Amino acid sequence: MSEDKIIVHIDIDLEDLVPGFLENRQKDLEILEKVLQENDFESLRSIGHNLKGVGGGYGFLEITEIGAALEESAKAANLEVASENIKKLSYYLSHLEVIYEEV
Repeated sequence: MSEDKIIVHIDIDLEDLVPGFLENRQKDLEILEKVLQENDFESLRSIGHNLKGVGGGYGFLEITEIGAALEESAKAANLEVASENIKKLSYYLSHLEVIYEEV
């Protein structure tokens, strides 16, 4: 596989909001990487829960799915699975290409 883009089609009405939303998810990613090193399961769970709640509303269903999986791995105190989910989020955000369109 070459440098694959993850293309997501988003309602053009959200065009002004999406860059800020994605910037905040990048900040979440930085925090997640830090709290993972600290074995801070409560912060992992809380951020995962937040991701689960916000992704779909903007049309990023994969963020919702990753958030749910991260929340569950934190509840189970499973660092390995939590780490994998953080890697998935990082990959997703770094390969994301948003296409705005009329809905």
